[in-house]
Amino acid sequence: MEKVHLIIANKDHFAYAQEICEVISDSAKIRGTGIAKRTPEYIQTKMLNGNAIIALSGNQFAGFCYIEVWGHEKYVAHSGLIVHPSFRNKGLAKKIKEFTFNYSLKKYPTSKVFGITTGLAVMKINSDLGYKPVTFSELTDDPKFWAGCKTCTNYDILTSKDHKMCLCTGMLYDPRNIAKKKDKWYDKKVLKRLKKIKQTMLTNNKQLLLWKK
Repeated sequence: MEKVHLIIANKDHFAYAQEICEVISDSAKIRGTGIAKRTPEYIQTKMLNGNAIIALSGNQFAGFCYIEVWGHEKYVAHSGLIVHPSFRNKGLAKKIKEFTFNYSLKKYPTSKVFGITTGLAVMKINSDLGYKPVTFSELTDDPKFWAGCKTCTNYDILTSKDHKMCLCTGMLYDPRNIAKKKDKWYDKKVLKRLKKIKQTMLTNNKQLLLWKK
């Protein structure tokens, strides 16, 4: 297997867009988690704007991530982080995330970097980069961002909580706090337990909403 290279994607990588969408969708189905769907055309737009990172092993697609810009560059988010099944369990997700993170800091130096996720592995990576868990109120209020959640299976939970809470955890990196010492807040056992409690609470609420309908 050839070495994996991380590249800032461009129009030469349009042919990978369909496969990227399929791998993202298949991964969500396997994990049984909600995920905002993206079209190949949307992925291609990110590539054309220089806001996408692709990992390639020769001509084979290995991984992907893209940058979204919100609130007139007040915020940026990293979305669609995915690793092809053939390249998993090799630390590639962390490499892609770190590459995307550092690239976005150079391209948008004053922007706060945020994300929402249900994955403990992603939380760990974000923690190592300096992200802190925050409430949704500290994230962008751009309606276009939250509209991207409409295809997620948990969207009714988000709307029932007035966009203030969902199964995802909000995380934020503020470049203004770069000089501050990192707090060691990540604890897998604690987060796993809290995640389970949150899922039980919100899923029961979701079932109640469906029953009322």
